[in-house]
Amino acid sequence: MQFRQGDKDAIARGELTLTFRHWRRAQARPGGRYRVGEYVIEVTSVDQIEPSQISVEDAWAAGHDSADAVLMAIERNQRKSGDASAPLYRVAFHCLGEQDDPRKILAAEAGLDSEELVAVTKRLGQMDARSQHGPWTQAALEAIASTPGRRAAELAADQGRETAKFKADIRKLKALGLTISLEVGYELSPRGRVVLDALQAEQPDE
Repeated sequence: MQFRQGDKDAIARGELTLTFRHWRRAQARPGGRYRVGEYVIEVTSVDQIEPSQISVEDAWAAGHDSADAVLMAIERNQRKSGDASAPLYRVAFHCLGEQDDPRKILAAEAGLDSEELVAVTKRLGQMDARSQHGPWTQAALEAIASTPGRRAAELAADQGRETAKFKADIRKLKALGLTISLEVGYELSPRGRVVLDALQAEQPDE
């Protein structure tokens, strides 16, 4: 789940313990743990609700003064991403504190040997093979490498992809340590650059 920087700080202080999201289906589960910057949160409940069910207490826990302020914030955020017509979910969580991100450690590892490169490129090939829209991994890595910090919606549009599904695919690359999320957009990690170089080297000369 994505949060603004100010919300991340409030989560770390334990001041923000609720968030509201429009989802076609729940994207979080009770007991699930999710990274928010340098911190990890654990979700305690996920409930589909009507806007009228947002209480004042809920609003305060989500960092707003009133239920109306919550709805205004949701509407404002939905202009950028998501589907405002999708069901509304109330997600409760608590912060588990600062924890090392294994993806960050992996991303910094640029000294891959030949076996590791083969394993990663094989994994990418498997991801391409399972995709309903055809091979995408190298194209996504190349797009991020050429324009780091570009918005996901713009990258997705260039590749004829739906933004939400494109972002889900980028998260798969991040799980392999190949990309780094920025405040806006992405950039390749040192590991990602090595892997992209290997992929491009495998392409036959035209």
